[in-house]
Amino acid sequence: MSDPVGKLPSELDQLPDRDTEETAEWAASLDAVAKAAGTRRAEYLLRRTLQHAEAAGLALPKLLETDYVNTIPTSAEPEFPGDMEMEAKITAWNRWNAAAMVTRGSKYGVGGHIATFASAAWLYETGFQHFFRGKEADGSGDQLYIQGHASPGIYARAFLDGRVSEQQLDNFRQESGGNGLPSYPHPRRLPWLWEFPTVSMGLGPLSAIYQARFNRYLQNRNIKDTSNSHVWAFLGDGEMDEPESTAALALASRERLDNLTFVINCNLQRLDGPVRANFRVVQELEAQFRGAGWNVIKSLWGSAWDELFRLDTTGALVRRLREVPDAQFQTYATRDVAYIRQHFFGADAELVQLAAVLTDAKIAECFHSSRGGHEPRKVYAAYKAALEHKGAPTVILAQTVKGYTLGAGFESKNANHQMKKLTIDEFKDMRDLLGLPIPDSAFADGQVPYGHPGADSPEVRYLNERRAALGGPAPARKVHHVALPAPAERSFAPLLKGSGKQEMATTMAFVRLVKDLMRDKETGKRWVPIVPDEARTFGMESLFPSAGIYSPLGQTYEPVDRDQLMYYKEAKDGQILNEGITEAGAMADFIAACTSYATHGEPMIPFYIFYSMFGWQRTADQMWQLADQLGKGFIVGATAGRTTLTGEGLQHADGHSHLIASTNPASLNYDPAFAYEIAVIVKDGLRRMYGEKPEDVFYYLTVYNEPKVQPAMPEGVEEGILRGLYRFNTAASLESAPAADAPKIQLMASGTAIHWALEAQQLLAADWNVAADVWSATSWGELRRDALECDEALLRGEMRTPYVTRALEGVTSPVLAVSDWMRQVPDQISQWVEQDWTSLGTDGFGLSDTREGARRHFGVDAPSIVVAALAQLARRGEVPASAIKEARERYGL
Repeated sequence: MSDPVGKLPSELDQLPDRDTEETAEWAASLDAVAKAAGTRRAEYLLRRTLQHAEAAGLALPKLLETDYVNTIPTSAEPEFPGDMEMEAKITAWNRWNAAAMVTRGSKYGVGGHIATFASAAWLYETGFQHFFRGKEADGSGDQLYIQGHASPGIYARAFLDGRVSEQQLDNFRQESGGNGLPSYPHPRRLPWLWEFPTVSMGLGPLSAIYQARFNRYLQNRNIKDTSNSHVWAFLGDGEMDEPESTAALALASRERLDNLTFVINCNLQRLDGPVRANFRVVQELEAQFRGAGWNVIKSLWGSAWDELFRLDTTGALVRRLREVPDAQFQTYATRDVAYIRQHFFGADAELVQLAAVLTDAKIAECFHSSRGGHEPRKVYAAYKAALEHKGAPTVILAQTVKGYTLGAGFESKNANHQMKKLTIDEFKDMRDLLGLPIPDSAFADGQVPYGHPGADSPEVRYLNERRAALGGPAPARKVHHVALPAPAERSFAPLLKGSGKQEMATTMAFVRLVKDLMRDKETGKRWVPIVPDEARTFGMESLFPSAGIYSPLGQTYEPVDRDQLMYYKEAKDGQILNEGITEAGAMADFIAACTSYATHGEPMIPFYIFYSMFGWQRTADQMWQLADQLGKGFIVGATAGRTTLTGEGLQHADGHSHLIASTNPASLNYDPAFAYEIAVIVKDGLRRMYGEKPEDVFYYLTVYNEPKVQPAMPEGVEEGILRGLYRFNTAASLESAPAADAPKIQLMASGTAIHWALEAQQLLAADWNVAADVWSATSWGELRRDALECDEALLRGEMRTPYVTRALEGVTSPVLAVSDWMRQVPDQISQWVEQDWTSLGTDGFGLSDTREGARRHFGVDAPSIVVAALAQLARRGEVPASAIKEARERYGL
């Protein structure tokens, strides 16, 4: 007999019950409690039972949400090991100077943020005093991802310990003079202090996860002992709305990254208002992280709440906290006690009785300021518990008041993120609240002074002693340059000599080169191949059995293709990072590997290969993060261009990544046509990034999936390959060369387009008696970069000629540029080409078709190049205008 309509069997209905009588007794007991003590008591008992079962390790579904109280009760907090009074003084000085720095800078209109650090000060100070390991101890120290808007507090601390001067504080957000401080954590702008750029919100959390993962990668591959390194990521609750913030939570728990701690500052406010006005963001985040397998520690309430919880014998207070939305709680933080008594406690008769025994001072303290994130003892307890937890990453949800200690005009106000200064009277009130010895006379000129207790003061001595015990200053970035030896020439030789009669795509050429380089005895182990899933698309499956795919668990199963030569091999010491379908995650991996030379003193050579469409379009923000973090490595846009990936259509048709890449000053962008060009570029890239004089640059190479015969490298073209342009061949080299007095044109092509240009060269000679030379433009971007540098030199009185101008010197015929990119890509250099210039490209949306059909559609195939060349020559009167129409008809255009 079927079940009634609408009723589905539960999971338990489908499992055999070995003891129905015992099951019935449990159910009857629960019914009895609900009847005798009420449903709330029954719910309480069930929650406590599930919590107990979870703590005992029973295989039950976890509670995704616990009560809105601290995870660690006051009675279970460990002894605080430091001098709390001294640390309070240090924190007070840092609060003051952070606010003073931003306020003083406001007169120049440069802005700044005060309220974020004010809420998070103890979250940072407790870590700096007791947990964050520096770079001067054994190992690599800890990695700190500082919340971008909290940077003034970090500068204030660096001022206190003597690493930043008062003049630099006054130049906050004024860097052009050379002695300023960048607005946010920017390693490229302040490389001795900042390690990780974080203010592009969401990228910090994502990068922190992959940094912790990469630390384990180095450990498991026996490259660096990172067992004592811990990754700390400080985030805002509003920042967690960014999809990147939570994109890799499952990865962190799946790989058991207990070397990672998120500290989320839950001040309940984003930039313009409450994070979850009608809901509770702490509870939402707890469920999200617990569901993803993280250890969750909530530090919500300060010690003033202990009395309230002790008096809450019925659970009414906990229930009320669970139901009040965040926006209402923010209102409580700004209203008087009468309002709180009426609107919070007045909602429940049991709470009215509880409030009757509370003084107004106690209620004001609890609702206006007493939060777990403001008490070092509670923060210390949370941090200690996070480090002691094994087998999973930890998130600490610390509740604070945004704008704490800045006065009633700032605290919990919706607009405080945009408020850039305090008045002198507000500063005096803040001084009195913090107990700082700053006399009224220090404000005589109408400007707030900086405060410093003195280089030999007890506060500074204590601060330095604590940092010395933890391994030196933090945050700090230190680079111990280790030059890598150049790989043996034999690794490059196969590409330099060409492929003979065999066809080979440039994608495969690059992979073959790296496979040979990974065999190098000196540097082979330092290569880090990174791919978002489709390794087989890029011909990388040959690396699987030899290099192995990294997995912290090794291979716990027998792969289905184990009997094949190139089977799917996972290993704990695997070299390949095969990330699955996540370009953002793969890019975060790449950043961690690219900056290992600084983070760990271990230079690694990563190459990240992907569909070119999903690089600079989808993850360009991370490319800027990479540049800001001074990363080094090879980004490889495979199946590049708008017409080479047959049949895939619009979303896979990349005709613009080189244009976007050209905007990044640290990116050296190449579009090689031949395998030997790849060899020359990679070899020089290794020298520039990892040689005796390393540069803070990275490479973007586009490679193609179209098999072609790869020629041997001509003599004397190395400089042209690296500078961006060289003449590949001349019309005179053709078997049927045009007449000596034939009209001439220069065909300039990059990447796969050189093959269309070479075909067009043949057609022009055979059908139209036009002599065309073919140039390989390996880098439109490098040609432009050089030309811009020449223009800048001219402003300094130096006369320099751009390389592209010199390369074409003496050429009197026009230039026709063609590529598989938008015309704007080659047009980048047009103003420095003295000859007549025109270009062809793949402007517009992509489409699904054969390569031939797509190229005809965009007008970049060989016949289209011929027609464009004839049109250019006709404008000069060198061929009859009728040739254009005749050519169109002949080639079916």
